[in-house]
Amino acid sequence: MKQIPVSLLTLVAGVVVTLISLWAGDHYQFLLPEQASEQAPLVDNLFRAMVIIGTALFIVVEGAILIFLIWFRRKPGDDADGSPLEGNVPLEIFWTFIPAIIVIGLGVYSVEVYQEMGGFGPGHAQMMQMAQSPQAQLVADGELEAASPRQTYGIGVARDEDEAPPADLVVNVSGMQYAWIFEYPATGTVAGELHIPVNADVQLNLSANDVIHSFWVPQFRLKQDAIPGQATELRFRATQVGTYPVICAELC
Repeated sequence: MKQIPVSLLTLVAGVVVTLISLWAGDHYQFLLPEQASEQAPLVDNLFRAMVIIGTALFIVVEGAILIFLIWFRRKPGDDADGSPLEGNVPLEIFWTFIPAIIVIGLGVYSVEVYQEMGGFGPGHAQMMQMAQSPQAQLVADGELEAASPRQTYGIGVARDEDEAPPADLVVNVSGMQYAWIFEYPATGTVAGELHIPVNADVQLNLSANDVIHSFWVPQFRLKQDAIPGQATELRFRATQVGTYPVICAELC
């Protein structure tokens, strides 16, 4: 019986690993909450690419460990010393070069996603007023007809050269221990819940009253720090009606 060529085994193994990795990339949704913003698909596409690459690396590394564990196991009655093996320079270059290329590629891709979301825009915001409320949540509940004339920059801003169009809705958001406070400048309303219209360009002006807070809505795939003494901004567009928790990812 002829031995199967190593090249053929490698090819078959590569095809199997690729198919499994692509399948995992197409079934990653259970790891993430639902998509509820215009920016969410951008983040999810990046996550899908990371799942595909991570699955392939996991199978290759763990598979090699299991194969070597079985193939090179100590045979019964073999008490001799192991073979003296030295380093393999080409192999070490290979397994250093490939991860470096992967990391650089993912880095470039993530920067493009962040830039497309407006993450590299110049920041400019106003300091907000403070109030008190026991908890916070975000409710996307309808369409908005009126528009605010305020020109803003920050994460989520759609830019036309150096100009950014005004947001449909501007909300001043204050973080404190232990609450998020939302003020609507157009009406003077202050509340512990954020109500925004679906399919409207929403601008949040963030500030912190005490420590660093991080305004995070997992369903929107958006997170922005609120820093004491430094105003920050977050801009997005909700795409689904629903109630979503506002989570603080810093010291709250």
